[in-house]
Amino acid sequence: MDDPLLTARELVRDRFPAARAAFLAGSVLTHRRTPTSDLDIVVLLDGPPAPSRENLVYRGWPVELFVQTEAVWHGFADQETAKRSSPLLAMCADGMLLVDTDGLGAALQDEARRRWAAGPAPLSERERDYQRYVLTDLLDDLRGCTDPAERMYLVSHMLQRASELALLVGGNWLGGGKWLSRRLAAANPGLHRALSEAAAQAIAGDATDFAAVVTEVLDLAGGPLWDGYAIG
Repeated sequence: MDDPLLTARELVRDRFPAARAAFLAGSVLTHRRTPTSDLDIVVLLDGPPAPSRENLVYRGWPVELFVQTEAVWHGFADQETAKRSSPLLAMCADGMLLVDTDGLGAALQDEARRRWAAGPAPLSERERDYQRYVLTDLLDDLRGCTDPAERMYLVSHMLQRASELALLVGGNWLGGGKWLSRRLAAANPGLHRALSEAAAQAIAGDATDFAAVVTEVLDLAGGPLWDGYAIG
């Protein structure tokens, strides 16, 4: 397989000769690159085929294309920011600028970096209480769980919920899948390690340490909450 940067530039040149800007992002640019890493490419056009998304294989590389106009880019960034998880901002903030014909690419990268550095909106009291309630309820379920299969599902779900709550309380962006792990590892490596190791023990049958670490996460958010929780 060819060099990922050269391949991405060639793909953009061949498929999108009218591109105003393009970014290459993802693990392929880092030490985390693996044999299955793909080329995540954001392309900015003035019109069709934007907006679109496409998966393909190019010169042996799996490629994910995110093709947008300037207006669509801002719309997606706003929608994702409201969810406190923005793959688009991350790709453009950390990615490699491949094409920039009129300064749009540099402007969007500057905006992405500013918005990413600012972090997501803090949790409201209502949102925080709901997160505390859900995790407390799951923790009670885990303490009473005797079925190994159910315990595996509970621990997996709780690992995600606890990681997300820890990130949000700390003012950090969320992520999905491997990116949730990476976000927490960057924001709080000690907690990430404790949760990961205790989750593996819990799935194997001993949930004592996992319950303790989840309780620590709850304490960061104000403590467990179940009795007296109400919404109207």
